[in-house]
Amino acid sequence: MKRVTGLGGVFFKCDDPEKMRQWYQTHLGIESDEYGAMFEWIHKDDPDKPGTTTWGLFSQDTTYFYPGKKEFMLNYRVGNLEKLLLMLKEEGVEQVGEIHCMEYGKFAWIMDPEGNKIELWEPVDKPLIDHIRKD
Repeated sequence: MKRVTGLGGVFFKCDDPEKMRQWYQTHLGIESDEYGAMFEWIHKDDPDKPGTTTWGLFSQDTTYFYPGKKEFMLNYRVGNLEKLLLMLKEEGVEQVGEIHCMEYGKFAWIMDPEGNKIELWEPVDKPLIDHIRKD
């Protein structure tokens, strides 16, 4: 079973998230809101299936990275979250909290040996037609 299938997101803490959002938009063209920015792409083996990678800013006082103590957290896309978590448990990897199910996928968190909290995401990648916004 393939474990990680790609990078799902990059999140980091900053002193002034709004100021940072503006800086990244002005200088790097990353348009984001309070939830971050979504970079869209398609799967190499299934061009009709979209994928996303999220970029997000968090305030310094966020507890979302806890118990990790770093200024960043990575999110990895996975194919089968429950099966992977069972395998990781057998290998002695610490899981933090329970699985969370959202309309866009399932999430779970683990810790690496140096105390970095890692987010695992089994996405619900919908066909491109489902992503067309209706204005």
